[in-house]
Amino acid sequence: MNENVDLRVPVLIVGGSLVGLSASLFLGRLGIEHLLVEKHAATSTHPRGRGNNVRTMEVFRTAGAEHRIREAASVLAENHGILQAGSLTGDDQEWLFKEIDPGGGLARFSPSGWCLCSQNDLEPVLLAQAREQGGDIRFSTEMMTFDPDGSGVDAALKNRETGEHISVRADYLIAADGPRSPIREQLRIGQSGPGDLFHNVSITFRSRKLADVLGDRRFIVCYLTNPAADGALLPVDNEKEWVFHAPWHPERGETLEDFTDERCAEHIRRATGAPDIDVEITGKAPWHAAERVADRYGRDRVFLAGDSAHEMSPTGAFGSNTGIQDAHNLAWKLAAVLRGEAGPGLLDTYEAERLPVARATSERASSRSAEHSHPGYAPAPGVGGGKKGGLLPVALGYRYVRGAVVGVDAEQPVVPEGLRLNGDPGSRAPHLWVRQAGERKSTLDLYERSFVLLSDGADVAWRRAAARVADRLSVRLDAFGIGAGSDLEPENGADWAQAHGTSTEGAVLVRPDAFVAWRSEGSVTDPETTLYDVLSSLLSRG
Repeated sequence: MNENVDLRVPVLIVGGSLVGLSASLFLGRLGIEHLLVEKHAATSTHPRGRGNNVRTMEVFRTAGAEHRIREAASVLAENHGILQAGSLTGDDQEWLFKEIDPGGGLARFSPSGWCLCSQNDLEPVLLAQAREQGGDIRFSTEMMTFDPDGSGVDAALKNRETGEHISVRADYLIAADGPRSPIREQLRIGQSGPGDLFHNVSITFRSRKLADVLGDRRFIVCYLTNPAADGALLPVDNEKEWVFHAPWHPERGETLEDFTDERCAEHIRRATGAPDIDVEITGKAPWHAAERVADRYGRDRVFLAGDSAHEMSPTGAFGSNTGIQDAHNLAWKLAAVLRGEAGPGLLDTYEAERLPVARATSERASSRSAEHSHPGYAPAPGVGGGKKGGLLPVALGYRYVRGAVVGVDAEQPVVPEGLRLNGDPGSRAPHLWVRQAGERKSTLDLYERSFVLLSDGADVAWRRAAARVADRLSVRLDAFGIGAGSDLEPENGADWAQAHGTSTEGAVLVRPDAFVAWRSEGSVTDPETTLYDVLSSLLSRG
């Protein structure tokens, strides 16, 4: 350990894109001092990574950022669905799905919803919100070396504008440094999976006439399937700014230099079936679709998150969402350990929980690309195999079958066939609208800074036990009675116990990340001892 360092922080985050900025926001909300460094000079300027699923919006809601994100995304608020077409002017057009939430059924499960917000619009919101929460975020700053040991990580940083070098000592390091992660490479953590799936060049362009061709069609993406000029068209503002993903074949000797402005413009005109539209190319960026998952989620006080831990096919926008949810899972565990509330064994559950989710989700992303015949993707034999359920079981219904949970059936699938949110341990806790001191909120709004125990308002035994256990363990444990006339009053007489898979004599313990940690389906002889044993186990203190 180097004693002579310029700066000491509990957590060092390397990478300032969506996942790193989310980690900063979540840690800041929990009062954990940290430093984030990003080698680039500013947030992303390229409109990509736009699909934010319902679970991601739930965690941003809890972190106080959802309203700002929706404001930043307002220009695409009316865009829904995926269109597949031979061209935009012919008859061979089919909606793969037209509404992401037909009939508004999602409201039964969540206080939030899907949000179409491009990375270049989302990152500035997260940056501002994270800095407001106390995040020390430094762009144009590159980590040159790092050296983990048994008690922390030494890192050497360089300001790329001034050339200044500083040394940092951190208790923990979060590697959000992308798919080619130098940190993962230095840790010698391997990857598993099929590898590269296909390559694209993402082309930004301006065209006012294209909006006339589209008319009132408002999609998230349109897959254009002309064999001579296929690709994916994405609106940026529905008026003049657009993105086109053109297949790129480096395996055939094709180089980025081959994608001249003239070639790109002509490709877009042929793909859309509109030879007379104006096309002004404003930018080009290569990207690579792959399916790879790290064999480990970290080593020696260093944790992988986001693309450094997993790469996924873009269909379904699972990759960035999984990464943001990695950061959310890790943040509360780091906070609990750094505050002395939990033992270091709690951090082992990060890999135990998130690695199976990444594997299951990456497989589902590739299957969805096959189902949708994503331009440029030629699946291996057997990939796809017909439809495998909708988006919600993957986005919202995934489960932790081992980790910081008690009473889970470890044989159940990580991603179920259907959506089942009924209070089972390891699943995201149910959403109910309740009144708390006259204020309307979702039960999900209760979960962020502490474990929460829910029990029937008429039964004070569980709440008394929770107060004593919190005192004995020196942890924050909030306990609420729920029911008519209680701390939390469900709207419309909803049965909280039935919704949570318990009885009025039972109780449900929910983690800070809104996942059910444990559930008693009935009364117990000694609530205090039961709760003490459960919480000690969850915090790796038993």
